[in-house]
Amino acid sequence: MKKLAVLIAMTMAIVCLLTGCTGTIVVINECDCPEATQIPSATPAANESASSGIAGSLPVKTGLSVSVAVGDSISAAEGQDGAVKYDVTIVAVTVDDRNVITACYIDSIPATVNMDATGAILSDITAEVPTKNELGPAYGMVAWGKAKAEWNEQAAALAGYAVGKTVEELKNGAIDETGRAPEGSDLASSASIYLGGYVSAIEAAVNNAHFAGAQAGDTLTVATINSLKNSVAATAEANGTAQLDADIAVVTSNNGVITSCIIDSVQAKISFDAAGVITTDLTTPILTKNELGANYGMVAWGKAKAEWNEQAAAFAAYVTGKTADEVAGIAINEATKPADGSDLASSVTISIGGFQGLIEKAMK
Repeated sequence: MKKLAVLIAMTMAIVCLLTGCTGTIVVINECDCPEATQIPSATPAANESASSGIAGSLPVKTGLSVSVAVGDSISAAEGQDGAVKYDVTIVAVTVDDRNVITACYIDSIPATVNMDATGAILSDITAEVPTKNELGPAYGMVAWGKAKAEWNEQAAALAGYAVGKTVEELKNGAIDETGRAPEGSDLASSASIYLGGYVSAIEAAVNNAHFAGAQAGDTLTVATINSLKNSVAATAEANGTAQLDADIAVVTSNNGVITSCIIDSVQAKISFDAAGVITTDLTTPILTKNELGANYGMVAWGKAKAEWNEQAAAFAAYVTGKTADEVAGIAINEATKPADGSDLASSVTISIGGFQGLIEKAMK
């Protein structure tokens, strides 16, 4: 056996000399050794993100839907005050490439402007306008409506139920023909409010979703800044206006860095006369500035270089990849517009101070 091993070693040495190979000659003794396990070669992950360069990361789409309802508004009458009532439903989602919802956030802005039969505004239009999520128990569904859970809790239950489902799966399981959670279902145990409108809003957000840099596992947040301060009372010469301004930002982030961003705004105006009678057609849809697009008129009437929705999208793209501090540090002039000569100024000429405030709020 030893002679055989020596003979093999000598043969291998001769072969190496003839072929020019280098390295240590290994003499293998006879044994019952197990075969070595083959290690598979590394291959790029199928869903590796080109933008992030992180192997195995899964890009997801970010979507937003905003719908404005004013159908509960009433005109003033003799002995009865009028009220313009806004209910703005906001839904944000992230969705994978199979249109499965990976994150969902639902909120709503309730805002009311009361006016009397002389067209005078009775509400404090300088007061803050919080969302229903921000109000929490102060919204009063449990205290005053004897509901099983507060609005924000029920909205969160529906949002949680939506995760992991397509829109069709959501529609087939979340609601019955009445628009409420099916009796006896898990969702019905935590959500007793009418859900049909919110399910439709989720569907709209999914349909609006697009790839903007977010990855699976990113944190999804929504921030709004709302105001009624531009409302004005009616006079004998001019109608009054109950105006709700709501700026909205959807942000996804990872480790404090923005991975996608959508910004939209509602500028809703309902007119009433000096008798407190509503003169606006309440059935006319109220569109957001993104939905209005060119019809918002900044280019046609304001001679702007780009429409509002285009400038908001440019700002959203600019802040993607930045931290909250970096967004807050964007150079602006005294009008809170991008500083002259900056990269952002080439595509954004509107005031961005409010946008910066939205990002700060969303990233807290």
